[in-house]
Amino acid sequence: MKKLTLMLACGASLFAASAQAQVMIDMRRVTCADYLAMPAADALLASAWLSGWFNQKAGYTTVDFKAFQRNVESVTTWCGSNPNETLMNGLQRATAPK
Repeated sequence: MKKLTLMLACGASLFAASAQAQVMIDMRRVTCADYLAMPAADALLASAWLSGWFNQKAGYTTVDFKAFQRNVESVTTWCGSNPNETLMNGLQRATAPK
């Protein structure tokens, strides 16, 4: 009986873990106004994701935390002047080869 109870408890915990909701966000639709309205923790996560995505596209394999902080400040300032611009479009234009 103890084995059955233990197996059921393990099975239930696996089922519960797989039932957790995931949030999907279409980053192409996030505007600067959306970005600026995010709580600080969420904005930092979004910034880290965007930084990783753009750095991978550019072929960078290192992490520069000072450059990351400068980039976040720059994007935040730019977004303050362009609240209706989508974040991805603005970042793609800023990082496009010249």
